[in-house]
Amino acid sequence: MDADIKVRYSDKDLEEFRVLIENKIDKARQDLDLLKSSYKNDGNNGTDDTSPTFKAFEEGSETMSREANTQLALRQEKFIRDLKNALVRIENKTYGICRVTGKLINKERLKLVPHATLSIEAKNMQK
Repeated sequence: MDADIKVRYSDKDLEEFRVLIENKIDKARQDLDLLKSSYKNDGNNGTDDTSPTFKAFEEGSETMSREANTQLALRQEKFIRDLKNALVRIENKTYGICRVTGKLINKERLKLVPHATLSIEAKNMQK
C-alpha cells in the first residue's frame, strides 16, 4: 500500500465541510418553511377560498401548484435528512469515503454535493 494514499480527510477539511453543510441545512430549512407556508396558505388571510364563485381552471391550477409544492417540500426534507447524515459521518470521521470503493470522494464533488456517499467511479459502475 502506498504511503501517499489518504484514508480520510483531515480534521481541518472535515471542519470546512461541516461549516458548508450547516450553511446548506440553514438555507434548506428556510426554503422548506417557504414551501410549507405556500401550500398551507399560512400567509393568506383573504377570502379567496370561501368565495362561492366557480373558477374550475384556477382551482385546478391552484391544486396542482399545492401538489407541486408538497413534492418539493418532501424532496427538501430528504435533502436536509441527507445533510444531517453527512454531519454524523463527519463526527465519525468517515465523511468523504466512498461506501463502494472505500476511496476518498473528490473534494470538489463534496463541495458541490456535500451529502454524497459515492465517488464518481462508483456512480459510473452503477450504470
